[in-house]
Amino acid sequence: MTRTHITCTINGDEVEFLCDQDETLLDALRDEVGLTGVKEGCGTGDCGACSVLLDGRVTCACLVFAPEVDGTTMVTVEGLAEAGQLHPLQQCFLEGAALQCGVCTPGFLVAAKALLDRNPDPTETEVRYALAGNLCRCTGYDKIIRAVLDAAADMQTATNGGSTAATTA
Repeated sequence: MTRTHITCTINGDEVEFLCDQDETLLDALRDEVGLTGVKEGCGTGDCGACSVLLDGRVTCACLVFAPEVDGTTMVTVEGLAEAGQLHPLQQCFLEGAALQCGVCTPGFLVAAKALLDRNPDPTETEVRYALAGNLCRCTGYDKIIRAVLDAAADMQTATNGGSTAATTA
């Protein structure tokens, strides 16, 4: 079988790899690119463990054939930290003990980042809705939801220059 040459942007870097026509993006990221943060939880798109941002949209990498990503831009959980600093979501997940075995954590982080990118001040209901495609079999969801809300608050504080008070004219 002839392998396909793929060029795409992953976590801000141009990446090239070879893949089979029937290889999933999940397998290509892990086996061809070496990004093992994406996890296979179900292989059917039901658990969200393999979530990536593909051209800005949360996508289950187990449902996409690798050749389909030629020319796209992607963010994986490895791309959340910048300059050696954890993303506020990652920090809040750690501080809030919003993880146990870690299989689902990358998918939750990616889905939460997508939410905060489009809505930096979500309600609890909005967080629950945004993370509805992600399943965790180890913990309750309360710590995960709290970590996302805490990260949103931390990011708002950082954006407002350390002040949480609203400014009035």
